[in-house]
Amino acid sequence: MKTRYYDTEDLIAALATPWGESALAIIRTSGLNCIETIAACFLGQERLIKAESGTLHHDYFIDPETQEHLDEIVAAVYRAPSGYTGQESLEIFCHGSLPGIQRILETLHAAGFRDARPGEFTMRAFLNGKFDLTSAEAVQEIVSAKSKKAQALALGRLSGNLFHEIDTIKHELVTILSMIEVQLDYAEDEIEESIELPITAILDLREKIAQLAATYSTGKLFSEGARVVLAGRTNSGKSSLFNLFLKEDRSIVSEIHGTTRDYIESWVTIRGIPVKLFDTAGYRESMDSIEEEGIRRSAKVAESADLILYLIDGSLGFTEENKNDLKQLSGEVEIILVWNKADIAAKKQPADSIAVSAVNGTGFSVLEENICTKLMGSGASVFRDSEIMIDSLRQKELLDRAAESLSEAVKTVEDKMPLDVTAPEISDAIDALGELTGEITSADILDRVFSGFCVGK
Repeated sequence: MKTRYYDTEDLIAALATPWGESALAIIRTSGLNCIETIAACFLGQERLIKAESGTLHHDYFIDPETQEHLDEIVAAVYRAPSGYTGQESLEIFCHGSLPGIQRILETLHAAGFRDARPGEFTMRAFLNGKFDLTSAEAVQEIVSAKSKKAQALALGRLSGNLFHEIDTIKHELVTILSMIEVQLDYAEDEIEESIELPITAILDLREKIAQLAATYSTGKLFSEGARVVLAGRTNSGKSSLFNLFLKEDRSIVSEIHGTTRDYIESWVTIRGIPVKLFDTAGYRESMDSIEEEGIRRSAKVAESADLILYLIDGSLGFTEENKNDLKQLSGEVEIILVWNKADIAAKKQPADSIAVSAVNGTGFSVLEENICTKLMGSGASVFRDSEIMIDSLRQKELLDRAAESLSEAVKTVEDKMPLDVTAPEISDAIDALGELTGEITSADILDRVFSGFCVGK
């Protein structure tokens, strides 16, 4: 099968490890007669040609024209249908020298290999039946995972848990559709009795699909992360709390007002959720143009946040300035009030705030739990109840389509419409699920899925 950008019969090669100095690098190749073609660049040519699948071979990679030794390598041989792509393929383990890697790739190009495009190896694996489309998508999701939880969820999809859930639902729908088609294919007098459609079963399947679709926002959160901004007046303890989240002295802490003159950002993980955390310049009136610019930039960052932690200095209490800040920040962004410096607070704590001490860690776990709950929103209950989650918009759109089609199918039955009106709705739901797992594919679908992959995958 050929798509707009991919020819599955080409010889392809790509660096599967990052482009940079390292102890080892891996160059992945695949395609028809791949091993025999590379054998010409192998000092022990005959040994490689006769090599069995799943074996490793240590030798020198050479320039076939000059016989010059380019590097000492180990080659991993895979005969079709073994290996990652299901095609004949070979992986070269070489030294992580940039000039060495470049020379090996140039030699492969001269031998007839072209550069693999993003996701081309995984696309070939899918086309050769090594993966369904949900598992293929999970490959890139594992690579780009920003937290252990995201990696674990993607690994579950790679192992096929999403496919098996979808496949089970689809088979039940096929059974229901076959009941309808029996009645449509034969006249009423040829069937002993009319078969009653299992509306309850259809509704249950629609609910299962809707529940899977509902995991998208939480799955996306674990996959892509969230932006959380620490905001507040100068000396409210933002930098101290920032350092507590990072567990390192990253941000300068000082009693001098206006120490943070621009925002600082860093990735952290909060209860499995990857969070890009921002320590911002404290709000106050300032005659310093540099500090003013820092405050302006910090306000801009806060506008694009998924969640704002507004810190109140517990030793000063809730001031008029705090009220004004919160009026400015009020909008679509969720805000958690943090009553900081709880260890030395002399004022009454606002009822809707969380008491924290960035110095000794008091209340920090409660704050983390609240951040997690706020970021998940309604998805918190979904997360607790579901072991399978999606983070692909493509998958969500197809699940929504399937659920909507089943809703329409039930409506046609309730309105006592003919079965030939109900059948296409159930058929469309089956098609949507088939497109999700890759049983129904087109060039555009494959391009959409695999073009976002990194090269070498």
